[in-house]
This record gives sequence, C-alpha cells and structure tokens, in this order.
Amino acid sequence: MEELKITTDDKVAIAANGYFSDKEEIVIVAPGWCMTKDSQAFRQISEMFFSEYDVICFDFRGHGKSKGLFTFTSKEIKDLEAVVNFAKEKGYSKIYLTGFSLGGGLVLIYAANHSVDKVIAVSAHSDFNKIENHMWKKEAWGETFKKFELDRFLSIRPDIIPHKKIKPIDIVEKVQTPTLFIAGEKDPTVHPWHTEKLYNKATCPKEYKLYKNGYHAEDLYLHFKDDFAKRCLEWLKK
Repeated sequence: MEELKITTDDKVAIAANGYFSDKEEIVIVAPGWCMTKDSQAFRQISEMFFSEYDVICFDFRGHGKSKGLFTFTSKEIKDLEAVVNFAKEKGYSKIYLTGFSLGGGLVLIYAANHSVDKVIAVSAHSDFNKIENHMWKKEAWGETFKKFELDRFLSIRPDIIPHKKIKPIDIVEKVQTPTLFIAGEKDPTVHPWHTEKLYNKATCPKEYKLYKNGYHAEDLYLHFKDDFAKRCLEWLKK
C-alpha cells in the first residue's frame, strides 16, 4: 500500500491510500462522513476490491490526513475529481467509482457530469436536507460503537458555515454510467427510500440491492461480507 498526496484545484491536499499491482482497471473508494481510508472498515473494503483491481481509497477534506474542512458534499466533489484525474493520468483502461453514504451521493454527482465506467452507490442520500440520522436508535449507536476508533473520531473537522449543495435526486437522470444501488432495510441514517428514489429516477443501466435487516453504508459490507463482495465484483465485471 502506498500513501499518496493529491492536490485539488482549490489547493486542498487530499490523502489517499493506493493499492497498486499494475492492473489495468482501478476502483476509487469514497467513504462517508466520519469515516476514513485508514479505518478498519475501509481498509478491509479496499483489500476486497484489490483482490481484482488496483484501488485508491481517500480521505475527503476535513477527514483523516487530508487538509481543509468538510462541507457535507458542497466542495468534496473537487476531492473526488482530483483523485479520478490522478487515476486517469496513470493510464487505467477503466475507472470505477464506489461511494458510501455521502460518498455515495458524491459519486453520483460526479458521474452526472463526467465519464467513468461503472458506479456503485451504497446508502446514497437523495437530498442532504432529508437525511434522517436517527442516532439514538440502537441500529445507529450500536454500530457506531462497534466501529469506534479514537484517532479517526478526533481527525474530523467540519465546516460550520452552510454551503449550497447539489441534491443527487436532481442530477441522477444525467448519469449514463451503469450504476449499482445498494441500501440497508433498517438503515437509521439514510433510510432506504433515498436509494429507491434514486434508483427509480435513474435512466442508466442499473441494478438495486436491498439488504434485509441491513444497516448503513460500510455496515452492509461488515455484516454481509461474502455477498457484498460477490455482488460488487460481479457488477464491475459485467
């Protein structure tokens, strides 16, 4: 694994982990709010994709080792764009995007305006202002406690100034890239209707998977590792 520094067009240094073995195709993994490339969950997810592809997993601004402040999807599209451009410069024949939670919304926003080869959106929000985030439910705090990592928690730096945000539901029809939508039936943070609404409005080649009794984003991988890995890898091979 190689530690990378990639600079955005607004001069924010983005930290990334590169998993390289001279493969011709690459998966870019975009974590959600309060998750980082070095969290146990995303190291495992990166290794899962690395079984078949080269991988870059990165910290959005205001997270982990990246600089800046997190703007809750307003400016983070610049982070994703910089990482994709880095992959393009390395000459990969195909580039795939996988996003979790807010990262899922961001990969859809990116794909609405740029060409990539496949997208996987996990627990993506349709509208930031409609995210439920029921943190008092055991499905939320219980899973958060299981994944708790003090260094990750202390690395989060949110921007308290409100910024205008693109709603994924407003742009999903523009996505022409084949997209796999994944949701958890009991997601307490981004209820599954978000993903269903995005899936139904999307006009691209698409598939939808709802995990029965599944929770949020990376929890779907952690709870259903074999099926999640099989489904994602098979989607990218289609």
